[in-house]
Amino acid sequence: MKKIIFLFLVLGILIPSTLGFAKGEFDYIVIKGPGITGDISATNPELTQDFFIFADFSQGEIPPPSDPGQGYQIVRMIVKGSSADPFDQLHYYPYTGYVYYDGLVNGSSEYDGKWYAANPAAEAPFRAVLAERARFTWIPFAVLVVIMAGFFIAYRSKATKE
Repeated sequence: MKKIIFLFLVLGILIPSTLGFAKGEFDYIVIKGPGITGDISATNPELTQDFFIFADFSQGEIPPPSDPGQGYQIVRMIVKGSSADPFDQLHYYPYTGYVYYDGLVNGSSEYDGKWYAANPAAEAPFRAVLAERARFTWIPFAVLVVIMAGFFIAYRSKATKE
């Protein structure tokens, strides 16, 4: 009888936390890939609130593609106190529609190491994150061009006065 009570107690503690992770609700994602220097950290709720946003794993795996194209490494992070811990990792191929699920970082699941069809709902918010990063990359360059143009104009106007 004590074993049964203990079992129910353990299940009562573990099931709510498992259900929370099944829904998703990651704090942010870290993106690495082609055209990205360093990492991109994104908190877009469209990419962090649903475990199945990149691929619906329950639809089953697909055969490995012969050429998935350019992909991005996605690490989904959960903040605990003052530190952030990776929950899982996948490779997202938005241009060809594939996802390779590397798996849970400190554990394993039946989805690990398999290919899945990408969820089309992830494409628009993912591209928006990449576009936002691209805009921020060009802003310092644009400011430098404006400053250099100002110096050039000032130099030319001074040279014509002499």
